[in-house]
Amino acid sequence: MLKETGTNFLVRSSRIFKSSLKLRIGIILFTVLVISVILEPAINNYRLGGHESTEIGVYDALLPFTFEHPLGTDHYGRDVFALLLTGLKYSLFIGLMAGGLATLVAVSLALIAGYKGGRLETLVTTFTNAVLIIPLWPILAIAVLFVERADLMLIIVILAFFSWPWACRQITPQIASLKERPYIELAKVSGLRDLEIMFKEILPNFLPYVIVGFSYAVAGAIMAETALRLVGLGPGAIPSLGLLINWAMYTGALAQQHYVIVLSPILLLVLIFVSLNFINIGLDEVYNPRLKKITGL
Repeated sequence: MLKETGTNFLVRSSRIFKSSLKLRIGIILFTVLVISVILEPAINNYRLGGHESTEIGVYDALLPFTFEHPLGTDHYGRDVFALLLTGLKYSLFIGLMAGGLATLVAVSLALIAGYKGGRLETLVTTFTNAVLIIPLWPILAIAVLFVERADLMLIIVILAFFSWPWACRQITPQIASLKERPYIELAKVSGLRDLEIMFKEILPNFLPYVIVGFSYAVAGAIMAETALRLVGLGPGAIPSLGLLINWAMYTGALAQQHYVIVLSPILLLVLIFVSLNFINIGLDEVYNPRLKKITGL
């Protein structure tokens, strides 16, 4: 039975993957980025001979493009390509962790509020709206400035806390509409408990929208963290893509026409956002009946 379920899942996933060109492009592009991050320790260790990518003075400063240094070196004698892989690793880690935590909170609250309704839904909605009006960036900047030993996990938790309300606000009313479907009534008659109905009956039918919410949360977290690092805030030992741009601007790379040092981390950020956006558009094409021209509108 388990093997048959797994086979059906793979077949269905394959059909979804093949049904949208944009979805395929987004998944392939994002997969390449993730694989690059997974291989980063091995690649940098091999290329740098055991040195850290952020170690200063390993090479001569501002070397041109060579086979040994595909993107040259920066003002501190660091290999730019190695720095990019490290920056991509931290930016994706922050985005995936903060986005995943935010999505978990948003989906859990939306399921409970949308399914139960009544006062519980009112309470969750009120709390969600209250969090939405709190400005994220000043709170994050203050936390990093005044909390001693602010580290990566603190940034992730703060980003996640301020990221879940948007998804929760959009998902809750749709969960409320799903609970009126006939199969939910059948599940109740069958004796399933509320938690079983929420997580076994409602959530699987809502999974594509959860994925879309997750991708938006990931992109939002990366953008917020990048904005923070651009102004020099955050742990200096964590060289995310935003901090790489900050270093490049601080050393005057743009004014000195060392464009690759500035533009390469920006390009990686653009690739992350483009891949996530293609995934969202692709899922919308697959599951949105209007885009599929099923309704004829």
